[in-house]
This record gives sequence, structure tokens and C-alpha cells, in this order.
Amino acid sequence: MILQPTIFSPIIQYVAIVNSDEIIFETEDNYQKQTYRNRYYIYGANGKQLLNIPIIHTKSKEFNKTKDIQIDKSFSWQKLHIKSLQSAYRSSPYFEFYEDELLNFYNKKFKYLIDLNFQSFQLIIDFLQSNLSYTKSNEYQIEYEKILDFRNLVDAKSKVEYPFKEYTQVFDNKFSFIPNLSILDLIFNEGPNALEYLEDHKNLLF
Repeated sequence: MILQPTIFSPIIQYVAIVNSDEIIFETEDNYQKQTYRNRYYIYGANGKQLLNIPIIHTKSKEFNKTKDIQIDKSFSWQKLHIKSLQSAYRSSPYFEFYEDELLNFYNKKFKYLIDLNFQSFQLIIDFLQSNLSYTKSNEYQIEYEKILDFRNLVDAKSKVEYPFKEYTQVFDNKFSFIPNLSILDLIFNEGPNALEYLEDHKNLLF
């Protein structure tokens, strides 16, 4: 299976990840806007909330490789993300168990977006108490014949809706259940049950 490295991607991408025998991350593609490479959605007090990592936009008309995209350090985005996550999930059942590691992650300095994405992936794998491993692509291919291609899951504009089973969310009494948010939403609300939840939804993709 091949897919894009993202920042705390939607639950459906982790359904693909935990139910795959082989994980290959695409690292040779061109960067595209409005994807989960640099954004994720959480459940805030006012409903679905976007958290974005600012990047440096070049003036060149040529395509930029995703692996060359740099984070814009002129914005204090880490503080905003931490504050937003604490506000949204401090009353969730499991947030306190993961908060210290999350804070350590956000206190790290990253130059390249792709490094941030791989570190966020490893953090989630640790939260899930899994030992999943992966490889990276060494050349870009438009299509794969013998490998499941889930690179399209990176598209934040996708209108595909997945029938996820409901779990309790902090503000669901206000806005009802919101499916397929960032994997963080599932982990903070379900804790050790998150991995089983992902495995139980294998039929959505496989």
C-alpha cells in the first residue's frame, strides 16, 4: 500500500495503515495545496475546527517537491495548535495520558514539512502501541499495478463519506457525531480502544 505522509491525518488513513501488510510513503511527488500534508481537523467547542501548518510559498512557477517544502517559522503555529488541542480535549477521557508526549512533539523545531509529518506518524504509532514499519518511495509513479494506491486519501477537498461507527466525542451533545476527524480525536476519546476501532473498519477500504 502506498499513501502520503500527513500531519495527524483523518481516521480513514489510519484504517488503511493499521490494516496493511506493507506501508510505503510517497516522498517523490509534487506538492499540492489543500491536502492533509499540512492540515488536520479536530472537534472544537464550535464544531469542526481546522488546524494548519504554515509553509513557505516560493514564487517559482515550477512544481515543488513535497519533500522540499519548508515550514514558515514566522508564525507561532505550535502554540496555537497546543492551545486548541487542550481546549478541545482536556475533558476527554484519555488526553492527559498523551499530553506530555504531544507537548514534546510540538516543542521540536522542524525545517521541512515532511520531517514533521513522519514524526507525527511515529507519535501516533506510539500512541496506538503498534510496531508498524514503513519504507519510502524512491521514484514517482502515476499508477501502481500490484500495490494498493491510497495516495488520494490526502485530499482535504474529497467529498467521500465513510460510514464510521459512532464513539463518544467531547462536544457531541452540541453538534452530534462528526466522523473522520484527525486520528487525535479518536485517540483522545477512545485511548487503548483506538487500534481495535481502526481494525474493525477494515471493510471501508479493503
